[in-house]
Amino acid sequence: MTVRRVLIFLPAVLILFLLQSYFWVPTYEQQTRGNPRRLHEYITASIGDASILNPVLSADSASSQIEGLVFEGLIDRDEELRFRGRLAKSWEIYEEAYFYVNEDALVPGLGKADAAQVVELIKGAKKTKGPWSRALEASLDLIRDISIIPPKEFRVLKKVRTLGGKGREGQVEIHVRAPPRIRLTLGKVDQDLFRNLSCLLGDRYFSSFRAWKYLSAPPDLDGERLKALGREILPATTHNPVVVFHLRPHVKFHDGHIFDAGDVKFTFDAIMDPKNLSPRVADYEPVKAVEVVDPLTVRIVYKRLYSPALGTWAMGILPEHLLNREALEAEARRLGKDPKNFSIRQSAFNRHPVGCGPFVFRRWKSDQFIRLDRFEDYWEGPANYERYVFRIIPDLLTQEMEFYAGTIDSYAVQPHQVKRLSKDRRFQSFSGTSFGYTYIGYNMRRKPFDDPRVRRALGMAIDVDKIITYVLHGQGERITGPFVKQTDYYNHDIKPLPYDPEGALKLLEEAGWRRNREGWLEKDGKRLQFTLITNSGNDLRKAVLAIAQDAWKQIGIDVRTDLLEWSVFIQERVDKGDFDAVILGWAMGIEPDLYQIWHSSQTHPHQLNFVGFKNREADELIVKIRQEYDHEKQVQYCHRLHEIISREQPYTFLYVSKWTAVLDKRIVIREVDEKGNIHYRKITPTKTGDYTFYFNRWIKLPEAPAFMAEG
Repeated sequence: MTVRRVLIFLPAVLILFLLQSYFWVPTYEQQTRGNPRRLHEYITASIGDASILNPVLSADSASSQIEGLVFEGLIDRDEELRFRGRLAKSWEIYEEAYFYVNEDALVPGLGKADAAQVVELIKGAKKTKGPWSRALEASLDLIRDISIIPPKEFRVLKKVRTLGGKGREGQVEIHVRAPPRIRLTLGKVDQDLFRNLSCLLGDRYFSSFRAWKYLSAPPDLDGERLKALGREILPATTHNPVVVFHLRPHVKFHDGHIFDAGDVKFTFDAIMDPKNLSPRVADYEPVKAVEVVDPLTVRIVYKRLYSPALGTWAMGILPEHLLNREALEAEARRLGKDPKNFSIRQSAFNRHPVGCGPFVFRRWKSDQFIRLDRFEDYWEGPANYERYVFRIIPDLLTQEMEFYAGTIDSYAVQPHQVKRLSKDRRFQSFSGTSFGYTYIGYNMRRKPFDDPRVRRALGMAIDVDKIITYVLHGQGERITGPFVKQTDYYNHDIKPLPYDPEGALKLLEEAGWRRNREGWLEKDGKRLQFTLITNSGNDLRKAVLAIAQDAWKQIGIDVRTDLLEWSVFIQERVDKGDFDAVILGWAMGIEPDLYQIWHSSQTHPHQLNFVGFKNREADELIVKIRQEYDHEKQVQYCHRLHEIISREQPYTFLYVSKWTAVLDKRIVIREVDEKGNIHYRKITPTKTGDYTFYFNRWIKLPEAPAFMAEG
């Protein structure tokens, strides 16, 4: 008789005892007797290890979880989802807008007008109550200053395709004689400024500006190319939003070095340095300049309208003194490497990070644990917990047993356990709908995934409702596109793909795939065959893997599967685009900016559009969403983008899961009032369901307080 059969007849209590013995889990009381510090350390578990502890380089949730404790951003969001200062104590946002004087345009009441006349017209309109529309009045009221930038001449080198070069690209020198330019400083960003000023200067004042007439170029450059260069070099109008951050004084990095504006500029430069291969480039490409005004003031100027601008500065700030060129060159020489080619991505910093967040990095033992200690000089005051331990426990059963014994302090409840554990009076529980989704992504660079009919057929062959019912035990909902389902950016009019294996076969037949004598689908003598991969340690994804494989085999597709350890899965397969199809999930933010995940420019190694999705209209909408400040228009663009992605099916969108987490009731929020009195209260989640928002105030008591017995 096997051990498995014996266990079937054992009492549940004895099974638990045997499992605890097998996994060598001491009880909580045993832990605290042998180690009184246990009350002062928080231990959590993850199925996968971090990959790289540097916020400008990482792209996985395990790394982000640690980085959120070690590093600090300029801002974040409070409980009500409003922006609040962190390393920045305050900020202001305004705009500098520019337009070239159109010397050929006829201005109402003036005819052809020079720069001085245009300025006087705008100033006069600000002072008088003319027959202006409310929109124009609003724009005029925002203008704080008007000035003239004189004409100037300069030369630029441009790589262009010339006629003389027989269609080949080459560098040409363009001589530019720029006309006068008007600069407007506004109290806040006004995306409709130039549309409204057209009511004053003439409907076609801006659109009829002939930039190319100010360019001198080689004669073999045809007219259309010259016009395109003109629009690029001398844009008729320019929006330059500006954010000025005022930084907190006396903030320290963990090594005692004082944080200042130079670190903010350095972090931006590190992201934009192509040597570092940062997946964050798309968030910061709209930045024109980061200027250090003084040690506690940084001015950020944007090239164009960019509505998510403020939120991007929640990025953890790097210490310039440890990662600047001199420091990297010295590190390279110590390691015997070429200093010229040595980048931040190769630095030992990524395994020994130094930030100015609430916890100091101490040790990382790969695939075992990461240990942090609280930062006593943290600007907001030290956290209540003295230590934070992030343990890598790939097996969920082991995690569960250790949670019951108290060797880890929280547990992400699996769907089949929700009903039982959410009502267990020994624990406090938190639940909600995830900000994100699970999907199967197809590598569109490879056949047959370059055909949308194949991608749609693959989705139609999977019974997603069955996955939600039997794998998630009802703890999930269907999802049809890339936006957070709880927001109005999500298009609820899009219906999920139907479960229709026969319809899937018809689509595949249209694409040229037909069953052979053995029942496999083939085309041109080649079997429809590919490998579906996901990470090990995630039982839900493992179950989806098996269901998808079986569903596809039922219609004649030869599918292989593979489970990979997390770091190998991400770094060797996903980051390098070395896969056929992959099961993954996105944890999303509130903003609808999807540039990094879906724009066609983000398909290179280490970027997040790793499935290779490319669509011109989608690109245009993604850019519009980034530049749109009007919420209703943003929603309209998002709904259309949702339609396109749903039609193209680069992913089979599976579900958004509901989550439940449990904590020991002895963990509460500890606060000290102005008089030094200590108060305890329950942990409460934010609007997004983030119950760890007040983590720095958490503490574990020897006994649960009386108020916890109520819940």
